[in-house]
Amino acid sequence: MGGKPWFAWEWLYDVVVGRLEAMLGLNGVVWFTAVLIAAVFAWTFRLLMSRATNVLFALVLVLLAVSASTIHFLARPHVVSWLFTLAWFWILDSSELGSLVGNRRGPGRLWLLPLLMLVWVNVHGGFLIGFVLLGIFWLAAVWNWSRAKEGRLEEMLQKVAAAKRARDLVWIGLLSSAASLVNPYGWKLHAHVMSYLSNRFLMDHIDEFQSPNFHGIAQRCFLVLLLITFATVATRCLQLRMSTGLTILFAVYAGLYASRNIPVSSVLLALAVGPLLPPGGFAHDFFQRMSAMEARQRGHAWPMLALIVTFAIAVNGGRAGSNLLMDAHFGGKRMPVEAVNFLEKYAVKGPVLSPDYWGGYLIYRLSPATKVVVDDRHDLYGEDFFEYYLKLVHAEPGWDEFLREHDTRCILLPKESPLTNALNQAGEWKTIYVDDSAVVFVRDSDNSRP
Repeated sequence: MGGKPWFAWEWLYDVVVGRLEAMLGLNGVVWFTAVLIAAVFAWTFRLLMSRATNVLFALVLVLLAVSASTIHFLARPHVVSWLFTLAWFWILDSSELGSLVGNRRGPGRLWLLPLLMLVWVNVHGGFLIGFVLLGIFWLAAVWNWSRAKEGRLEEMLQKVAAAKRARDLVWIGLLSSAASLVNPYGWKLHAHVMSYLSNRFLMDHIDEFQSPNFHGIAQRCFLVLLLITFATVATRCLQLRMSTGLTILFAVYAGLYASRNIPVSSVLLALAVGPLLPPGGFAHDFFQRMSAMEARQRGHAWPMLALIVTFAIAVNGGRAGSNLLMDAHFGGKRMPVEAVNFLEKYAVKGPVLSPDYWGGYLIYRLSPATKVVVDDRHDLYGEDFFEYYLKLVHAEPGWDEFLREHDTRCILLPKESPLTNALNQAGEWKTIYVDDSAVVFVRDSDNSRP
């Protein structure tokens, strides 16, 4: 892909974790990711409690959302989008509630959204979710304005407030759109992201864009959350605000469309459903007392202490005294660690071909001395390349044409794969390394093999 334009749409995240990795190793990257994930779900629980959700229901909803989101508990920039999605929903929802009760503090937060967009657009492509949420709450404001009657003074005030909110959201949308252009690529980033997400071939062949398989534990937790949502909407539909209903529709559609959307969908569903659940129950008094006790606790010092202590451990190489407590590394079951150790030790010549989901790890370990043929930046390679690449991976007729065209000198593959079997039968390639998970091939005429 030398010379082809690359949209580094996560550049700001890359800078942050790159500095953390340089200073603290992978312990720093994992610490940062863990803090982000913890912040998302701790904040979700606090928002549920602030909206008078029964503490038992709040715990159940958050635990379901956490469990469903484990499918993407990865040190990748999408976790930052979870936090920004939560912030946008909180600001939009609290401003709507504030305008309904005449509280000016809530609507005033709206002007923070363009500032947040300045960061979000440079961190992750999920910034588009912000505009979806903005559209949802704008539609709700227009709906409230159109439904308000012109009669009593109170009704007139509601109509005026709804009209003002709709106008404010238009201005917020324009400012946020302008803020989203403050990135290294300007409007071309938006066109590129939309082109990527609308490419049917890539969406149909990238695993994380596939619909969820409900045989997994995380997916089943999301399914339970969906069932709770459906039951709640069926029994409390008259209490639904338009914005809540549209948020639920968006979250359900997004989660069922692609597995990668499950965490965001789970958080939005929990926040939408929690306030609708009945405050009573078989142990109403007990949980009321628990809610009151929880509300009185001000335990902010403990999380801050935990952050400081864990960061200090990461700075100290993962050690507390002589005890090794943090040792973040790539696992051999997920990545071909030992095989890459072999390539590095014997300086096996590239370019190296591996499955696209291993490509990033190979770049991390071997760059810049050794190039790779493909990694999982699917938008960089494009549809034509990946259609050709999948023909190779599945060992379909003519698969070897790809290897010749891309001057492949070394191939690293899972031990059990169609292409591994095809290479074993071909006389042109020789096995130079094999373990329980991976196998390395070089051309039989290549003098670089050890």
